[in-house]
Amino acid sequence: MIKIIVKWLSSAVAIYAAANFVPGIYLKGFGTALVVAIVLGLINTIIKPILVFLSFPFIILSLGLVLLVINAAMLKLSAGLLSDFAVDGWIPAILGSLVITIVTSVLHSLVDTRS
Repeated sequence: MIKIIVKWLSSAVAIYAAANFVPGIYLKGFGTALVVAIVLGLINTIIKPILVFLSFPFIILSLGLVLLVINAAMLKLSAGLLSDFAVDGWIPAILGSLVITIVTSVLHSLVDTRS
């Protein structure tokens, strides 16, 4: 249970960081970042595996760059579902997904959640 809460909080911090550093991503506050983290987590659990499976040949041919587009699409989809979160285009979505990936990776490496 602690592991899930830590991952949720680190995702919310990463989303908040993306909203503060990437022009074109707007977030009402940290409470909204917590909600976005839940929605994005659900989307990544349900929809992303289907898209990855369907686009697998393109992922191989592009050496994984298509995954950036898929992650950006998941971010834009979550923004479309929530009124207090907005992503203004594909470039902010791609940059935001990069920031979210980097920040969550750093935070997960700093916090040991193996127990």
